[in-house]
Amino acid sequence: MEEFQVINNYLMIKLPEEVDHHQATTICKKADHYILQQNVSNVVFDFEDTKFMDSSGIGIIMGRYRKISCFGGKVYAIHMDKKMERMFDMAGLNKIVEVLE
Repeated sequence: MEEFQVINNYLMIKLPEEVDHHQATTICKKADHYILQQNVSNVVFDFEDTKFMDSSGIGIIMGRYRKISCFGGKVYAIHMDKKMERMFDMAGLNKIVEVLE
């Protein structure tokens, strides 16, 4: 189950264990609602519980990047394992998302 929390001007999104097309629509809608309604400037994706992510997960991140960068915001990723880092590299997400240790 994904969780959303606004801390200062950061939208924290704790992603579920599996991020696939079944969750993507819900996550996108909720994230966009927070970005537009809660006046957040940055988005942080928390991968602590995530074991699997397909291309729709990449789409979630790219879409939120496009939306938040319009407002001068940034996208961050935290708690990534080696598998997720490799996927980020292959998809080119490491060019638009700052991965924090």
